[in-house]
Amino acid sequence: MPEPGKKPVSAFSKKPRSVEVSTGSPAVFEAETERAGVKVRWQRDGSDVSASDKYGLAVEGKRHTLTVRDVGPADQGSYSVIAGSSKVKFDLKVTEAAPPEKAEPAAAPTPVEAHEAPREDSAPASELEEKVPSPEGSASVNPEGSAPGNQGTSDDIGLFLMRPQDGEVTVGGSIVFSARVAGASLLKPPVVRWFKGKWVDLSSKVGQHLQLHDSYDRVSKVYLFELHITDAQVTSAGGYRCEVSTKDKFDSCNFNLTVHEAMGPADLDLRSAFRRTSLAGAGRRTSDSHEDAGILDFSSLLKKSSSFRRDSKLEAPAEEDVWEILRQAPPSEYERIAFQHGVTDLRGMLKRLKGMKHEEKKSTAFQRKLEPAYQVNKGHKIRLTVELADPDAEVKWLKNGQEIQMSGSLKYIFESIGAKRTLTISQCSLADDAAYQCVVGGEKCSTELFVKEPPVLITRALEDQQVMVGQRVEFECEVSEEGAQVKWLKDGVELTREETFKYRFKKDGQKHHLIINEATLEDAGHYAVRTSGGQALAELIVQEKKLEVYQSIADLAVGAKDQAVFKCEVSDENVRGVWLKNGKELVPDSRIKVSHIGRVHKLTIDDVTPADEADYSFVPEGFACNLSAKLHFMEVKIDFVPRQEPPKIHLDCPGSTPDTIVVVAGNKLRLDVPISGDPAPTVVWQKAITQGKKAPAGPPPDGLEDAGADEEWVFDKKLLCETEGRVRVETTKDRSVFTVEGAEKEDEGVYTVTVKNPVGEDQVNLTVKVIDVPDAPAAPKISNVGEDSCTVQWEPPAYDGGQPVLGYILERKKKKSYRWMRLNFDLLRELSHEARRMIEGVAYEMRVYAVNAVGMSRPSPASQPFMPIGPPGEPTHLTVEDVSDTTVSLKWRPPERVGAGGLDGYSVEYCQEGCSEWVAALQGLTERTSLLMKDLPTGARLQFRVRAHNVAGPGDPIITKEPVTVREILQRPRLQLPRHLRQTIQKKVGEPVNLLIPFQGKPRPQVTWTKEGQPLAGDEVSIRNSPTDTILFIRAARRTHSGTYQVTVRIENMEDKATLVLQIVDKPSPPQDIRIIETWGFNVALEWKPPQDDGNTEIWGYTVQKADKKTMEWFTVLEHYRRTHCVVSELIIGNGYYFRVFSHNMVGPSDKAAATKEPVFIPRPGITYELPKYKALDFSEAPSFTQPLANRSIIAGYNAVLCCAVRGSPKPKISWFKNGLDLGEDARFRMFSKQGVLTLEIRKPCPYDGGVYVCRATNLQGEAQCECRLEVRVPQ
Repeated sequence: MPEPGKKPVSAFSKKPRSVEVSTGSPAVFEAETERAGVKVRWQRDGSDVSASDKYGLAVEGKRHTLTVRDVGPADQGSYSVIAGSSKVKFDLKVTEAAPPEKAEPAAAPTPVEAHEAPREDSAPASELEEKVPSPEGSASVNPEGSAPGNQGTSDDIGLFLMRPQDGEVTVGGSIVFSARVAGASLLKPPVVRWFKGKWVDLSSKVGQHLQLHDSYDRVSKVYLFELHITDAQVTSAGGYRCEVSTKDKFDSCNFNLTVHEAMGPADLDLRSAFRRTSLAGAGRRTSDSHEDAGILDFSSLLKKSSSFRRDSKLEAPAEEDVWEILRQAPPSEYERIAFQHGVTDLRGMLKRLKGMKHEEKKSTAFQRKLEPAYQVNKGHKIRLTVELADPDAEVKWLKNGQEIQMSGSLKYIFESIGAKRTLTISQCSLADDAAYQCVVGGEKCSTELFVKEPPVLITRALEDQQVMVGQRVEFECEVSEEGAQVKWLKDGVELTREETFKYRFKKDGQKHHLIINEATLEDAGHYAVRTSGGQALAELIVQEKKLEVYQSIADLAVGAKDQAVFKCEVSDENVRGVWLKNGKELVPDSRIKVSHIGRVHKLTIDDVTPADEADYSFVPEGFACNLSAKLHFMEVKIDFVPRQEPPKIHLDCPGSTPDTIVVVAGNKLRLDVPISGDPAPTVVWQKAITQGKKAPAGPPPDGLEDAGADEEWVFDKKLLCETEGRVRVETTKDRSVFTVEGAEKEDEGVYTVTVKNPVGEDQVNLTVKVIDVPDAPAAPKISNVGEDSCTVQWEPPAYDGGQPVLGYILERKKKKSYRWMRLNFDLLRELSHEARRMIEGVAYEMRVYAVNAVGMSRPSPASQPFMPIGPPGEPTHLTVEDVSDTTVSLKWRPPERVGAGGLDGYSVEYCQEGCSEWVAALQGLTERTSLLMKDLPTGARLQFRVRAHNVAGPGDPIITKEPVTVREILQRPRLQLPRHLRQTIQKKVGEPVNLLIPFQGKPRPQVTWTKEGQPLAGDEVSIRNSPTDTILFIRAARRTHSGTYQVTVRIENMEDKATLVLQIVDKPSPPQDIRIIETWGFNVALEWKPPQDDGNTEIWGYTVQKADKKTMEWFTVLEHYRRTHCVVSELIIGNGYYFRVFSHNMVGPSDKAAATKEPVFIPRPGITYELPKYKALDFSEAPSFTQPLANRSIIAGYNAVLCCAVRGSPKPKISWFKNGLDLGEDARFRMFSKQGVLTLEIRKPCPYDGGVYVCRATNLQGEAQCECRLEVRVPQ
């Protein structure tokens, strides 16, 4: 058999293909050999085709052509061409001719046209026995360059437009496998996976020699997926699979890769000449002989062919080696062996393997082989150790079939210590996950190394989120390793890929995302991400949409040609709305503008006219809300006055009583005061400055005349005359405008407008009030912390912003997080709130916002961190363990739910029956789960309860089911002697003795120990008694402590007894009176007496040793010898010997030995050797059949075997006959003879092969024969 790395080489450089022709047309098949002069045979259905009127054979150099003339339906079938050991099969398919009126006369196709004729079926059905390497060393499997209709046809049923095809490449070359998928009907790109064999995912093997590429053509809407293999090696050969899947479809395709070495005469694989195999690649059709694929076919050896020579030396190993490998390999290795040795029909070989006897052969090279598998953590090291039978043998270590070479790095360390050989692999990575072999000569042992990755840890946990219905939710976490696999769960249920229409999973390096595009109320809950090293939990709260109005629109009164601005602010930045004028939608134009910036919506009307006076409304989309205001048009009336006109301020409320004008901090304040007078008056603006104490939220005084009545108000006048800057005054003939850009708190006060001319004077006071958001409240305080809730309390802000506080907004976050989550959407009117739905054991922080009509304040400082902790559950299994006249003993188990607060201890209380007052049984808490309560009133009926406590307080109590009566219960004394104390107790001298004997009885029984009927005395034996057991203790046992001990428990006149036998043993003394009884030849007879002291136990045997007088080195002759006499043999003549004997018992050998005093000499006697006489025996025997042939009935087409067994001496000559004809020259029959078992194999029998078969055995002593009848049945 050739080496496993060698691959067969085909004799054909161009192979015929299957064709389809119509009736009456000729069919041409063309083949081209590697060299000229090769003899080629054409066959049809296994029979040779010769030149005739029907078939035309032509040879032109290396080209060989078969022409089938005037094709008819009878010519349809399977054809083949044979050259040397290569055989190629192909099919001829005949179709009916088209109608004459539609058909055009067609000329006979040329050989090339027939070779490239298109087919309607999916792929050619050629079955290739061998493959041809690419001469350039690389190949590209691209169906665009293949014959039309063969590999380039599209798949109307599956997902593939073009499937990857079988390929061939030489060692070191490159090859590309391509697959095309139609993307016109796909919403998402398809998922394509490449496999080698059945389970090896090639995406994990991507590297320097293997790459995966994909692209998308937007014009043709076709996805192209490619598998690139560069620098191909022999191990790259085998079967591959391409799988493509979409949301609701799946398709797969198989293809093969053959890797060839350099072509030469030594590369011929004799096994390839006999194997019939069907290439099950994508687009190939199985031939009629598919059921025999993979079975070794020796029929070509038996046929008389001049191109191939029978060689029995090469024939046997080709089959013997493969079967031997499969017979010894475990089932898990079958697939790998099939790939390695090029076996394509593994199932057929395994069927035959079942009928073969599995014989275990003991390894001659290994004393200890490798384990079947090893496992090591990633980054650690592993040692693979074998033990050899020959310490000097050379070993080779292989990884995936490739030898591991010595290198300067410390990755692989080879050690050789005696017969042990060790391979140490340091810093194991996923690349070291492979199959390893240790090869010694022709034997090898294999193992699998599995590299286990460390657990994936979560480095950044999930954060709680609170969203509105319809918003996008994205949970994000970060793990310790890129590309790690994680699981997402909702309320403990895993979110699978089938739910991708709702959930979307995203992976970005070490970050993993769970995305919900549009959240619904059903999506609320606890979400968790789980890895191999832990999990992280977060809560999602989904609230219904509620719109909160922070600032409503207000009524406006403007004059002609002025600008009117309506502004409102809502809680949602994404809300759009519609502006209405008297109930009709307002259409923006060059004068009317609508803007939306963040939460603020504005309606601006320039150059106001009387037609603009109306009711204006803002309606948010999707909410039942309407904000309305009125626009008042102020018409300036100019009356005819004389030229001398006193100044006049034209306001709705003239006089000394100030009008209050409210402006929001940060907004623009514009006071437009119409004036008149002739001549034009002079306008003076002044601001009253307050001095003294002012309440933070108190109103300003009503008027200047009342200021003096309050001692806290003192006014001064500040002249405002700047025409530029933040605060400015602009005066024209008919009006004066006071402007403040970005109103501040300091701009609040009373402003006086004075107009003067020579005729008179007019003055008006205007009160400006600047309102703002409230100040931030102080940090909230946390109280009443529970299992998942707490109470939050806070104080009002120091300054309410000039407007009453409408309510408060509360937020919370985890301590280690930066994301705050809002707890309420409706404003909280109170100064406290009970927060719920928190995770126990997680630290939180709280903060609060104050809200008034202007808006929301800055957040308060965060509260002190707190952790929700609930009290533990109730203890379980509360039982009364013991009751006496004044005591009760209770026992219980810890609660099933402890919680994050742990467990501080238990409290025990009791109360009398019918009473509700509970009394503590002990001060403080106990950490034990049992308690003995003393000094209880005798005869009282008491109820008991137990509570568990932690930092959150006591949990629910567990109460005894029935009242307990405090009264002693009389119980008969009883000893519970353990099983191991019921037999003799043996202890060695010096060992401690500790005998514990439990007992029962109430009240507490009296315990008495005796030895041999006498009370125990002395300090060496101590007795320790407890209410439930008694202990006999001896610190160091002595022989005198042996004897019979008796223990008695007594209650009044009731008692119970138990007897114990204690045996203290020691080493025996040496044997006595050893002497030499007799000496003869090389032998000495010894005898001795048993030892005087057997150590208080049975003597187990003796050890006999001898010592040469010259060296005095003692050697053991007999061990564990039971008798008191023995014979020592194999002594050396002329030497003197001393002998000694040790005695043994269960403790060990005696300290000393009994030895002979004088040496014994072995004399040199004379020896005369006489040759033995043997009687000649005759073993000749005539042949006889120990197992005759049996009649059989078989099915045509399936191989049959006839077996019998014969014996005879000398070995008889075997002949087989069928109906009297000798079968020795028939190539269809194979005859075997092994160890007297005779086998006749009939390959593919037909009905003609039925008849009487005779097996005849002949030697010099005679002959014998047996016969059977064979019936060949044709299947129906």
